[in-house]
Amino acid sequence: MSMKIYTKTGDTGKTGLFGGQRVSKSAVRLHAYGTLDELNAILGSTVTDTTLPVSVKTQLLWIQSLLFQIGADLATPLESGANILRMDLSHATTLEQWIDSMETQLSPLTSFILPGGSPAGAKLHEARTVCRRAERWIVELMNSEPVTEAVIVIVNRLSDYLFVAARFVNHKLDIPEAIVSIPRTVTQMLSHTHCDPKSHLSKLP
Repeated sequence: MSMKIYTKTGDTGKTGLFGGQRVSKSAVRLHAYGTLDELNAILGSTVTDTTLPVSVKTQLLWIQSLLFQIGADLATPLESGANILRMDLSHATTLEQWIDSMETQLSPLTSFILPGGSPAGAKLHEARTVCRRAERWIVELMNSEPVTEAVIVIVNRLSDYLFVAARFVNHKLDIPEAIVSIPRTVTQMLSHTHCDPKSHLSKLP
């Protein structure tokens, strides 16, 4: 007989961690690995794009599996004593090697760029922002509980990888990057928005 997808054990708003401890579904730990799950789903959508370079697709599939491993690490408190594979810095080294390889084909970045470009590039930028959110939750967790040290290094490096991968994909698809020029004075701001100063001021309270 097959197992049912629903267990009803979480109907009261709590869930079980590896090791047996039950915690609120709103706990910081749940936000941390839940956001990694969200990131994984975005990458799953990204790899369906047929314009994605084969090398990037292969890397993203590896990263998807890695995210499951990181999630398992975060779902297992260090004090639980559960027998799982903890993260190590070799994963961050792999990401660094991929970043370095892609950057050899990219022009140096001297300005901010708008997230976007191709559909695949835009998805990778979206993934980067979710990765940064996961990183913030992991840091929040680290402020109150011990966490495998390599986890935050890997996730930090992953956000760097996703940024470079987005640029790399757009470069391969011959889609130029949209440069952002940030105004530093009111005059520059008005020239960027093509506003009439008088009409702009007339709308102030």
